[in-house]
Amino acid sequence: MNFETFEPVYEAILADFGFERAADERARDAAAAIATPFALDRLGDWRGETVAIAGAAPRLSDEVDIARDADVVVAASTAADALRDRGVAVDCMVTDLDKNPDTAAALTREGVPVAAHAHGDNLPAVREWLPRFADGATLATTQAAPVGPVRNLGGFTDGDRAAFLADHVGAGRLVFPGWNFEDPDVGPMKARKLDWAARLLRWLERRRDERFGILDGRREGLDAALDPILRGRDSMV
Repeated sequence: MNFETFEPVYEAILADFGFERAADERARDAAAAIATPFALDRLGDWRGETVAIAGAAPRLSDEVDIARDADVVVAASTAADALRDRGVAVDCMVTDLDKNPDTAAALTREGVPVAAHAHGDNLPAVREWLPRFADGATLATTQAAPVGPVRNLGGFTDGDRAAFLADHVGAGRLVFPGWNFEDPDVGPMKARKLDWAARLLRWLERRRDERFGILDGRREGLDAALDPILRGRDSMV
């Protein structure tokens, strides 16, 4: 995924939530001033591997073995803590620094790569926490145009960004423990973000010609939401 491909979807997200691109760019620029370049081969060789994209929904406690049996584990946000508490090693963490940045910082110091995301709502956290991360294990990301060491590999929430990252480096099969698009305990904003996460995973599924079980029963509605955006993108190519 490159930014030119992702940009029309990003613009649709901005419009839907009323987010300002300039705010994302300010956070991106702050991250760029702190971060150092991260070569994706530092993640290891995920080509052809089964990669677990672990979400942080409560059901993760019942699906730990899906992660345990995978070749590679990428944890979104607090899923990193939940898995490590159950003896499952995390190979990469993806976070926007909103819940457990101390875990992310500690992982980088252990040499575990962390994709730390800068967006318009977390500029203070970027400035506070990125300097505490070990440079060699920190991949700074943005949802805006990439600048300097800050990459955009696609995605919006921690979970779907983890999936796009795995796809970008050649993951063979993606599995999704700990995901729940209809979690009754999340607020309206989080629910809307989960809707977008589902749309983006459907886009990724189509690009990969793969079927993600967590999207079963949802594809028709997701396609109806996605197709007008993607047609607009294709018309600009």
